[in-house]
Amino acid sequence: VLKYVECFTGPNIMAMHTMLINKLPDSDKQTFLHPMHQDLHYFPFRPASRIVCAWTAMERAHQDNGCLIVQPGTHKTTLKPHGYPEWEGKTNKLFHGLLDEDEKIPKVHLVMEKGDTVFFHPLLIHGSGINRTSGFRKSISCHFASSECHYIDVKNTTQEHLEKELQEMVGKKYNATSVELKDIWNFRARLVQGERINL
Repeated sequence: VLKYVECFTGPNIMAMHTMLINKLPDSDKQTFLHPMHQDLHYFPFRPASRIVCAWTAMERAHQDNGCLIVQPGTHKTTLKPHGYPEWEGKTNKLFHGLLDEDEKIPKVHLVMEKGDTVFFHPLLIHGSGINRTSGFRKSISCHFASSECHYIDVKNTTQEHLEKELQEMVGKKYNATSVELKDIWNFRARLVQGERINL
């Protein structure tokens, strides 16, 4: 995977965020919808062009079990405002979505076989549907960034409310009085190749 990641990040690679996603069967409550969003919304580091997601299917991913849905070409746009969608009883903590989604932009369902990996830019608008099958849809999502990226101050940006939400969560969980978004990411980040420079 790092051979391809390096094409985006360069030789100094940080693993910034890794998730094992186990999408449950959810045909009635629909609580495992992930609204259309841009991953850069969550990241207080730049430049975006040196960040990449490697998303690997651990099971066959298709429309019925909630595969990725992407809007090709949107990686060339800017970071849009995000927040919680107005889905009564159907939102998950920190599953933010675009506040103003352009429904005219075509969507593509990424049907993937077990073991397939897709690499995508953090500005690409994407999400996933619900799992209407009786099985689980498992995948691994790993975000990598060049260690030469730098942290930004999110005050007075579209990401400021995210920082406040995370500060409250971390404050309650760890009894911390002062935590910045970059502190959270700095703690989570791990060097996987090359030299740790800024992140």
